[in-house]
Amino acid sequence: MTQPVDDLTAERLAAALRCVTISSDVPDEVEDAPFTQLSAHLEQSFPLVHAELELERFGHSRLYRWPGVEPERVAAILLAHQDVVPVDDAQRWTHPPFAGVVDDEFIWGRGAIDDKSRVLAILEAVEAALAAGIRPQHTIFLAFGHDEEVFGDTGAVRMAQHLRELGVRADLLLDEGGVITEGVVDGIAQPVATVMLGEKGYATVRLSVSEVGGHSSMPGKQTAVGRIARAVSRLQDHPMPLRMTPVTADMLARVREALPTVRRGLLGLAGLAAPLITRMMAAQPQTEALVRTTTAPTVIRGGVKANVLPQHAEALVNFRILPGDSIAAVLEHCRKVVRDKGVRIETEGMCSEPTAHPRTGPMFDVIADIARAVVPGIAVTSGIVPGATDSRHYHDLAATRCNFAPIVLGERDIASIHGTDERLSRVNYARLIEFNRRLIAQLAHSTNSAPQTSGADA
Repeated sequence: MTQPVDDLTAERLAAALRCVTISSDVPDEVEDAPFTQLSAHLEQSFPLVHAELELERFGHSRLYRWPGVEPERVAAILLAHQDVVPVDDAQRWTHPPFAGVVDDEFIWGRGAIDDKSRVLAILEAVEAALAAGIRPQHTIFLAFGHDEEVFGDTGAVRMAQHLRELGVRADLLLDEGGVITEGVVDGIAQPVATVMLGEKGYATVRLSVSEVGGHSSMPGKQTAVGRIARAVSRLQDHPMPLRMTPVTADMLARVREALPTVRRGLLGLAGLAAPLITRMMAAQPQTEALVRTTTAPTVIRGGVKANVLPQHAEALVNFRILPGDSIAAVLEHCRKVVRDKGVRIETEGMCSEPTAHPRTGPMFDVIADIARAVVPGIAVTSGIVPGATDSRHYHDLAATRCNFAPIVLGERDIASIHGTDERLSRVNYARLIEFNRRLIAQLAHSTNSAPQTSGADA
């Protein structure tokens, strides 16, 4: 049974949580001081790491190189990010979100789960390895971005390009995404570890209408606001089709043995019963995201006064794109469903395509085995991240991509990510450190780690 981290280890994470490293869509608006404070804390807390590993900075992002015994080969690229999202309503938190409170059970604060705990846990594991005289067989890179929450354009993009220029091809790319859930997967009593193999795409579609305007006492058949409202309603009422993808089929096959007998039998006929299974999965938002490109109207605006016909109205609709679909397919779907040439349809802001062919690679079983060793009795399956992570920028740099952390979360914990009362238990933090220690030991003792392959995994 994993023991909770001690006070000193917990305090090192808590001190990092006190650094208010909020990222911004506008690079010039990012406050440098909190990132500088975090940098100083990391360098003070992990002296061996900063004495023995090579460090390059890309803005506030940090790329470490740990040369192996055979330095020309690369065992792993371990990703994490230093930035956090803003807090909506600090008054609703049990403890102030940037106070870094540590009690007997939890370490509290924005970033405790997403994602400073992974930054610190990786460094804790590397520091311990260096103190023990351990050196990896093949080179390991640590890449800690500073703008993942705003899509990584000035952090992960630059670090990934630098690795590309160096000709890096790693056995493993490991990032955030999947966790071990408890009491979340319907019908499964044991905890389920989901090792994600890729991620969905991301696109925000902007719908806009321009009209002449005028006095509200003499409206036409529909106003700009009404026209936009109708377009949004059509999109919401006519989502993109349900579809069973290979990665979801793999996920279901792996989790099948942990299901009750009736459901296990149904999954045994997955090839024949795929339409029924996808309809069942579509009944809950958490599982619908695995079988559909999702549609989420998020912003609508227009008009200036109750008695003035609006001259302009617009709406933003966010799509998370299933592998096999594309940004172009989303736009075509919008045009087909809206059926109104007066509504302008275009993408807004950052867009990214889904992972083209998410699949298990040679190192998947290594990650699964370490997870089972750290948290015994779990079921392990695969999956796909519904959101966006920095790892999409590195997709061509590794033979195996895994998005996973061995922390056990319930529904409340999951709701706290980007929400209220984000916290990580001391036991979970110990699991995270132990997982990274075991992974480094595996990489250090391997004389011939997972075979290098050509071409992109993702």
